[in-house]
Amino acid sequence: MQVKASSKSIRVSAQKCRLVADLIRGLGVAKALNILEFTQKKSAGILKKTLESAIANAEHNEGADIDSLCVKEIYIDKGPSLKRFTARAKGRGNKIEKQTCHINIVVGY
Repeated sequence: MQVKASSKSIRVSAQKCRLVADLIRGLGVAKALNILEFTQKKSAGILKKTLESAIANAEHNEGADIDSLCVKEIYIDKGPSLKRFTARAKGRGNKIEKQTCHINIVVGY
């Protein structure tokens, strides 16, 4: 049994989010939640909410036992970039790309 949860267009870069996702890949959900609770990164809180959503989906939709679940897959995809400009000298402008990402978590036995 595998249950999925995803978050789309999250305002953090995929590269930074993958650093935290690598910490919990393949772990049990209790240990993964504990690691995310005490990781001091912006993406840790977002990943924690998505993981809790996947656990709730497994419990509600499949009637799964929470204690035996583990993180089967977690992958972070690049989302659309928000394009902005900032003022520079002599009337010029520089482009700023504010990155977003998509988070996908699969939990199962």
